[in-house]
Amino acid sequence: MTNTLQLIFQLADEKTLTLSVAQPKANLTDAQVVAAMQTIIEQNVFMRDNVTIVAKKAARIVSRTVKEFNVL
Repeated sequence: MTNTLQLIFQLADEKTLTLSVAQPKANLTDAQVVAAMQTIIEQNVFMRDNVTIVAKKAARIVSRTVKEFNVL
């Protein structure tokens, strides 16, 4: 099973931006996620189409199971 942390932000143009982090720490707390998202907003390093992030919208961990088949 693989986990991905998705950080979802509100942009200034009312659209959203999702940042995905592969293999997040297993014991993340709400406070850690909020602090990381706030730092991302304050540092203003991520944009989409030159539109800045203005607020936190949501965060979640998505779990996925992948089964590979040997087809060769």
